[in-house]
Amino acid sequence: MVEEAKRQTELEPILPFLSAINRLQAARWESPQVDLPSSSLLVGAIPDQVRSIRERLERGLKDKDKDKDKDKDKDKPGEDALQITAVVAARAAGATDELRETLTHWHDAYNGSLPEFPFWMKVPVDEATTALKDFAKFLREEIAGLKGKPDDPLIGDPVGADGLARDLAVEFLPYSVEELLAIGERELAWGEARMREAAREMGLGDDWKKALAKVKDTYVPPGQQDAYITEQAKAAIDFVRAKDLVTVPKLCEESWRITMINSETQRQVPYVAYDGSNILAAYARDDMKAPDKLMSMRGNNRHFTRLTTAHELIPGHHLQGFFAERHRSYRRTFWTAFLVEGWALHWEMTLWDQGYARSPEDRIGMLFWRMHRAARIIVTLRFHLGQMSPKEMVEFLIERVGHERLAATSEVRRFVSGGYSTLYQCSYMIGALQLQALQREATANGRMTVKAFNDAVLRQGPIPIELIRASLLGVALMPSSVPQWRFDQVKL
Repeated sequence: MVEEAKRQTELEPILPFLSAINRLQAARWESPQVDLPSSSLLVGAIPDQVRSIRERLERGLKDKDKDKDKDKDKDKPGEDALQITAVVAARAAGATDELRETLTHWHDAYNGSLPEFPFWMKVPVDEATTALKDFAKFLREEIAGLKGKPDDPLIGDPVGADGLARDLAVEFLPYSVEELLAIGERELAWGEARMREAAREMGLGDDWKKALAKVKDTYVPPGQQDAYITEQAKAAIDFVRAKDLVTVPKLCEESWRITMINSETQRQVPYVAYDGSNILAAYARDDMKAPDKLMSMRGNNRHFTRLTTAHELIPGHHLQGFFAERHRSYRRTFWTAFLVEGWALHWEMTLWDQGYARSPEDRIGMLFWRMHRAARIIVTLRFHLGQMSPKEMVEFLIERVGHERLAATSEVRRFVSGGYSTLYQCSYMIGALQLQALQREATANGRMTVKAFNDAVLRQGPIPIELIRASLLGVALMPSSVPQWRFDQVKL
């Protein structure tokens, strides 16, 4: 593809060892024999290649510093100097790490089984591995500026309109980027209107940000967040059982745990997350600065946490994961965030409709997250379209949703870091709206109960929601079928 070819072309001058390592790996796949003397020379050349390209990049850095104070036309970089952007440097650092792993796997495939292998390869591989590790660190820290510090720059790699269109096709969604943006704006406006209603109930007029600030101050004291999560987990389970909304097996109810995450992890996970039967909970730590402690506590206040607990545990991700391990587990090959993340937000919407909020403060806590999911669509798609910078994304989350700055920065760092698919942040809201629409279709005219619908979705596995719809509603599919369900037009 054009975009991927362009990215590869940008990396080739920076990674002169790329083709050599790939040739070694390809030769291992094609033939059981290995030419040890030639391979030794090939790997042995890598440290010098790294040294040479690093020197050129260091000269480029020096020339770049000079250009800050001089006319660039009068002081151009030397012919041997090489300058690259922070984005390309971060991408090259990741590629270098992958190549180092490839070299390690190649080494491990022969070492210990080929008697002459250590004689020829021990020194070259050790030196090459060290050189590649140091080079990735240099690219990441010295050029990209990513040193694992709170003030690290926010660097991402937009994929462009063509990349987003390809990803939409993979996710089996018959929508354009512009249509998704419109949905995000619509849902954000809905949330703001409900926020103003709740603020009026609190006696604060239409000033929903003042109401939100008051809600944020309802945090528990340090050391009590885990107990509060346990209390709210039980409350959510009791609620969905009393309403008969979904089956909650006793073993599922008993098999989750809480892990309080450290300060470093909170740089990218400022709230809660789910990981293998564990709810990962962020809260103030003793090694944080005082302002960061307060931001962490305010961002994980009682009313926010009441909903995030249900989202991550039951009826959200923990219940989902429990069923996924027991029903159609082979479908994990087709895993899609639109079902996985959409399921948890589908429950936030269902709890809203079922009256889970006990007060306007509870509603504000629920609305904050719903607005956040809508904002995720807007900021991430505009970022990948080149219409919004990471800094602008942070400000949008602060101004339009009401995030604390620390949390907004952490969220954007995660959004743009490349650890997630381009559409992952859209999947929460879009997947939830798909499930809500499908529920309306499936329960129309008494075809299914709400509980039967939710139980059926849990047993389908993490496949695209339009395909779950085909299964539940008996829609015929062919190998040539293309996505065509317009979920936002379901009005039953």
